[in-house]
Formats: sequence, C-alpha cells, structure tokens
Amino acid sequence: MFSYSSSDFVCSVCHKIFPLQRMLTRHLKCHSLVKRHPCRFCGKGFNDTFDLKRHMRTHTGIRPYKCELCEKAFTQRCSLESHMRKIHGVHQQYAYRQRRSKIFVCEDCGYTSSRPDEYFLHVRQCHPGSPSLRRQKSRKDDTVTTIFQSIQQNSNKTK
Repeated sequence: MFSYSSSDFVCSVCHKIFPLQRMLTRHLKCHSLVKRHPCRFCGKGFNDTFDLKRHMRTHTGIRPYKCELCEKAFTQRCSLESHMRKIHGVHQQYAYRQRRSKIFVCEDCGYTSSRPDEYFLHVRQCHPGSPSLRRQKSRKDDTVTTIFQSIQQNSNKTK
C-alpha cells in the first residue's frame, strides 16, 4: 500500500502522484480515449497541443535547442539541459518558479527568435498560410472583442 502526503494529488486511474493539482489535471488527459489533436504525419493523437508540437519535431527534424559547446541540437529544452549537465558538466541553476528565456520556434522551417515580433514577421513573410498565424490572429480578435465588450458595458452603465 502507498503512503500519500495530504498535499499530494493522486491519479485515480494509475495512482501516479503529483505535487500540484494542475499537474494532475494535465496528466488525466493522457487517460482519455478522445485525442483532439492528431499528427498530420502519422495520425497519432494527442490531448495537448504542446505534446503534439513536441511529437511533430520527430517528423520534421526541427531541433531548436542547440548546444553552444558542441553544436549538438535537441527538440526540447530539457534535453539540452540534461546534455549540458551529463556531457559538459554544466549545471544551470534556476530560482524557484524562475522562468527561463522563451524562444519562438517556426515549426515550418526551424527558424528561432527570442523576440515574438521577429518570429511573427518571419512567419508572415515566409509561411503566410501557417496555422500559427491563424492562432495569433484569433488571439488578437479575442482581445479586441473583449475590449469592445468592456467599452460597451461601461457605456451602458453611464446611460
């Protein structure tokens, strides 16, 4: 029998333990039979767009995380960090909840940038039909709609 802490969150399906509720919630998706995001190359389904993106790199060969010491490249930042630690003895220290610098990766060609404006300019110029542009436009449209609704509500209150 397992002994759980009162602060643990336990999966009712496989009994895996998580320190945070959000981690358990994300994990529970893996037990769902419905896979909302299929891979366009092999058809494998995923419940999370992040997992699909990570999987797609196995087909596209895009490896945006490059080792500055030996030029080896990786599909995920955690793989680069593990490589740096095991091969080069470089231990990266991050404070609790410290965010690492984000890079924006073009999933069509592998272009990377630390600046979102440069990334979206690249995608707009080189891949105008890219799904990432449609997602960005959708987010902007949602923001504009929310602002417009807020303005309307405020103007109705003053009437």
